[in-house]
Amino acid sequence: MTKPPVAAKKVVKLNRAQRNDETKRRLFDAATKMVGQHGYAEASVARITEAAGVAQGTFYNHFENRQELLDQLLPSIGLDMVRFIRERTPTGHAAVQEIIRFQAFFDFLHHVPEFLRILNEAEFFAPAGYQKHLDNISTAYVRILRRARNADEVAAYSDEELEAIVHMFMGARGYLSRRYSYAAGGVTKVPEHVISAYDKLLTRGLFKMPDTQETTP
Repeated sequence: MTKPPVAAKKVVKLNRAQRNDETKRRLFDAATKMVGQHGYAEASVARITEAAGVAQGTFYNHFENRQELLDQLLPSIGLDMVRFIRERTPTGHAAVQEIIRFQAFFDFLHHVPEFLRILNEAEFFAPAGYQKHLDNISTAYVRILRRARNADEVAAYSDEELEAIVHMFMGARGYLSRRYSYAAGGVTKVPEHVISAYDKLLTRGLFKMPDTQETTP
C-alpha cells in the first residue's frame, strides 16, 4: 500500500517591514544576553551582531550607533515586563492585583535573568534609556493606582503622592530582587515570606499607632 504524498510545508515569506522587525528583535535579544553576561561596557557591536547572527553592517541599518541601541534596550525590556505582568494579573480588587503584580515581577526575572544587571548599570551607561524606563513604568503604574483610587479601593492620595508610592514599589522590587532572587549566578524562586511580608505591609500596615486617651479637665 502506497502512502499518500506528504503535503509540502508552506513557506511564509516575510515582507521587508517584517524582516526589519525580526532583525531588530534579534539584535535586542542579543544585546540583552551580552549586557547581561558582560555588562554595558563590554557589549560591543561585534559581540551583539555575532550573537544575533547578522552582519555588523546590518546593525547600522537599524541603529545610528551602539549607544542608540543601549538607550533603547532597557525601555524595550521594561515594556515587555509590563505586558508580562499585565497578562498574569486578573481582574479583581486592587490589593489582590498588586500582590499578583509583585509576584509576577519575580516570575519575569526567570524569563529575563539579565534584567537586573541591565537596570542597575543603565543609570551610568545608558542614562537616557534609564530615565525613559522610569517614566514608562511610573506613568503606567500611577494610572493603575488612580483607577483604583477612583473605585474607592485606594485611600485618597493625591496624584503626586501616588507617583511617590510607585517609586517606593519600584525601589522595593529592585532591592528585594538583589537580596532574594539572584544566587550562584542564576535566578532563584523568591521565598514565600517575601511575598507575605509585602502583602501584610500593603493590606495591614506596619506600625501600630498609640491609643489616644482624652483627659478630662
